[in-house]
This record gives sequence, C-alpha cells and structure tokens, in this order.
Amino acid sequence: MKPRIALVGAMAVGMAVIAAGCGSNSSNQGSGTGSATPQSGGTIVYALPPQTNLNWYMPLVDGQYDSLYNFQLIYSLYKPLIWINNKYQIDWSSSIADKITYNSSGTVYHVFLNPKWHWSNGQPVTSQDVLFTWNVIKAASAPNAPSPWPYVAAGTGDIPNGVQSIVANSAHELTVTLTQPANQQWFEYNGLAQLTPMPAVWNKYPTNMTQELKYLGANGTNPNFDTVVDGPFKLQSATANQNWVMVPNKAYSGHKAYASRFIFTYEGSNSAEFAALKTNTVQVGYLDLAEYGAKAELTNDVVRPGYPFDYQDVELNLSKNAPNGLGQAFSQLYVRQALEMGIDQNATDTAIYHGFAAPQYGPIPVQPKTQFLDPRLTKPLYPYNPAQGKKLLEQNGWHEVNGVMTKNGVKLQFTLMYASGSASTDSQMALLQQDWAKEGVKVTLKPIPFASLIGIIDTPSDANQWAAAGGQGIIYGGSYPTGGQLFGATGGLNNFGYNDATENSLIAATHKPAASTAQSLKTFDQYEYYTAHNLPVLWVNNVATLGVNAKTVHNSYKYGNPLTGYPQFQYFWISQ
Repeated sequence: MKPRIALVGAMAVGMAVIAAGCGSNSSNQGSGTGSATPQSGGTIVYALPPQTNLNWYMPLVDGQYDSLYNFQLIYSLYKPLIWINNKYQIDWSSSIADKITYNSSGTVYHVFLNPKWHWSNGQPVTSQDVLFTWNVIKAASAPNAPSPWPYVAAGTGDIPNGVQSIVANSAHELTVTLTQPANQQWFEYNGLAQLTPMPAVWNKYPTNMTQELKYLGANGTNPNFDTVVDGPFKLQSATANQNWVMVPNKAYSGHKAYASRFIFTYEGSNSAEFAALKTNTVQVGYLDLAEYGAKAELTNDVVRPGYPFDYQDVELNLSKNAPNGLGQAFSQLYVRQALEMGIDQNATDTAIYHGFAAPQYGPIPVQPKTQFLDPRLTKPLYPYNPAQGKKLLEQNGWHEVNGVMTKNGVKLQFTLMYASGSASTDSQMALLQQDWAKEGVKVTLKPIPFASLIGIIDTPSDANQWAAAGGQGIIYGGSYPTGGQLFGATGGLNNFGYNDATENSLIAATHKPAASTAQSLKTFDQYEYYTAHNLPVLWVNNVATLGVNAKTVHNSYKYGNPLTGYPQFQYFWISQ
C-alpha cells in the first residue's frame, strides 16, 4: 500500500534516521535507547498532523480514506500479513505469515501462516480469514462496486486480475498462483502484502458479495464495528476532531502493549500542538519547522529528525474534466517542465525548513539513502530557473496577457489547494506562488484540511473541482517502490489523468522476474529516470519530520519507523 501523507507529521515518533546537529543528545535518555526496565501502565498521547481526522477503521480502503494516519491506527488493530521493518525487509516475527516460498519463475507462492496468531474472540487466524479478505478485494476492485468502493489498491501488485487462484491447502497454508511470471520481491511487497487478514466473522453475506460490500463499506467509518481484532490494541472510542483511544488487546498473541491507553489526538494547528508538548498533554508529537527557533522551549523533550521513504509533490489535474481547460495545458510535458523550473527547492530547504527538507528530483528520495535511488537523480533534471521556464512557455505559443500566460483562451491561472494547519507548508506554498508568478503563472492558494484534500483529489467524480494540490505526498509504506498504483494508467491513486504508454511499459518491466538483483535494479532505474523526466507530478522537497518525545517516553526511537511510517506502538512505554 502507498498511502497519502501530509507534509508535517508524516512520522511523529522518535526517528530511526538521524541528521547531525538537530535536537538533544539522547544517548542516556529513555526515549533514545529503550535501555531502562519497561513499565506497564500510563497513557501516551500521540499528536496527529494539524486538522487531520482518523475516519476509517478496517484494512481495506477506497481512495478518500487512504491516509498514512488511518493505517497507523488500522495496523495497531489488525496484523499485516507481512510487516516491513526500518531496513525495508520483512520482519517475520511481526508478520501473520511465518514464511513465503516461491518458484523460480515467480508464478506460484506458498504462504505459511504462523499458528500462534489469534483473534480477540479466541479463534485462530487462518487461511479462511485470508480468503475472506481476498474475496472482498476481488469484488471491491470492480469499477461498478457499490459506494464507497472501488478498492484503492486495485491493480497494485497485479491484484486482483493477475492472480489465477488462491487456494487454502490447510488452516495455515495457502497457494497463490499468478497468470504470468512476476518479480518475486515486487509481488511479495505489493501483492501479497495487501492480504491483511480480516476476521471471517465479518462475512455476513457469503452468497451475496454486493450486499457484503455495502455492509463493509457502511461500517468502515464505524469505530464500534471493530470488536474482533488480532493486533496489539482495541479501539475503545473515537471522537472526530478530538481523539481516538486505544487500549491493549489482552488476547494479543504477540508482545502485549505496555501503555494502558494510547491516544491519537486531533490538533487544530501547529501552535496548539506545540503548546500541548510544552505542557506534556502530548507526549509524542512533532515540531513544525516554522517553530524551529522555539525548540529550546521543549525542555522536557527529545527532538530528532527523520525522513520518510516517499515523495512529496504538487499534483496537477491532467484530466479533461479539470476546470478552465487546464487539463489539456497540464498534459503538455513542456508546461510541467516550466512549472518544475519554477520550484526553488534549495531555497525551500534552507529558508523554510532549516536544512531538513532534502531536495528530491524523482519518485525516490535522495534522503534517506536506499538501493532504489538512481545516481543520476541526485541532481535536478530541471534546475530552478523561472526565466527559462517562462521562455519555454513562450516558445510553445504562450503569451503574457495582463500578467498571465495565455494560449488559445486558456490561462495558466488556477487555485492550488493544499493541506492546511502547518505554518511551514503555508510558507512553502507562498514561495511557489511567488516564483511561478515570475513565469506568468497566477496561483491562488487555498488551504483545506488534509482529509478533505485527499477526499477531493482521490474521487474521480470531483475532477472538475480542482486544478492543483500540494502539501501532501505518497509514502511507500513498505511496498516495492515502483509506480503501478501511482502513475500507471489504471493505478488506484492515479485519479489525475496521467497516462503515458512508455511509463506503463517501464512500470510493467519492473514487475517481471530478473536474472539478478543488479538486473532488477537496472530495470527499476529505467522506470525511475523516465518518471523523473516525464513529471507525472511536480517534485518538491522531501520534508523531514522533527519528532518530539517526552523524556518519560521510552522505545519510541527504537520502534519508530520513518521509512514506512508505521511504528509499533505496543513497545512504547512511559515512566510512571
């Protein structure tokens, strides 16, 4: 899964990636090492990004609910089939699957479930639960699936259409057969990873999948529905615009939660969250980089930066339904190139984010460093040069009319909506507005809550409601970081009208088996470089989160995971 994130608060716990020169030296502090003897009990309050609600509670989602923050809660209630750690490897001890084997061509996979896992009602997690999930995925992926579906990850990992069959061999073993060979790691990370078991007791309409989808869809937003779970927590209460309270699942088969309560708390603004950190009403949160100068006021906290494995972007609506003919304009590569030339990533990094917003020039971040980064993309393909960007537009028939580039009656004048609540994001969007004006591009800024933003851009019927969206991005979340879900013609998160035959072909190539890891990465680099060049979205800085933790909170550093965005909250504990 590749859920959406807001620029601030992408990962608000102690970070596994440390940048020199920021925050306290925590070598002898509880939240840094987790070396003290753990204590049970107490309440840990965890701050969500500003104006972010949690509004979906089961493992399968449609586009409008596909956010990192929903899944931070969901994966606390439901154990994923495979858990990806901060080394981007499968941690079998934290996965429902005990192991996965496959043939050399990548067409047949045997999934073995660890028999230790149980639901909170005492029943074992079995192949039947996985098959229930699979049947719902198949039905929910149909374009005519009832509202709120279709399933957002349809097409990712060749799920469901690339799967010939899934058969239960026993209570704890399944065989998955594909219709064609696949890159084994890609299918594990992007295909099989989607099969987070849902309890088969939810299967209320076993002979009527349409009714089943309506039933599940109606209850996805119902926090009282999730009474049978297999994760370390149960959801005790949920109050929109206030908080979401988790308590330990006493029947959990793994490491039981230390904290008596773990609370996700809604924050109206960065300043409100900062005040909550100072008064210790929030123990785990973040420091907006616009407030970096006030860091010394957090005398009882540890501050650490970390970078998610993601890309952050400005998404342009390339569809024919975009307002004022802008879809046709944005569909021209040279228009996107001109806009990219108007993005000053170096100034954004230094002037707004104090050096904690690494420039990024394609779908794979420069920081954190991974094997997936093409060395050619450590430098920009389109360096900041608004004069050259304006010249490129003029060479293609655009002319400035009353300060706005115009061609055939279409004006490069549009509203840029973005995730609200962060002062540094406000500054970043204002810098974009200022620099694009140098190219004759007139932008009106419109901050809106993050949940509202993704609800609009990920709903195809709302294509006429927006032209451009910023202040957000995509975190890979442990998936193999190719672009099927993102930039493929039928990708679940491609609701912005991008469709490029070469792109589709290069994405498909990354899904095929290779003779070696080196060859697989070479194929991946071809996809990555073309995507960087072709600008399906506009690349912006990879903004780090400055994670803030009360010194009384332990293990948040050790079990925080900025690469995927999914911490293991059950290991967090608080000194009494």
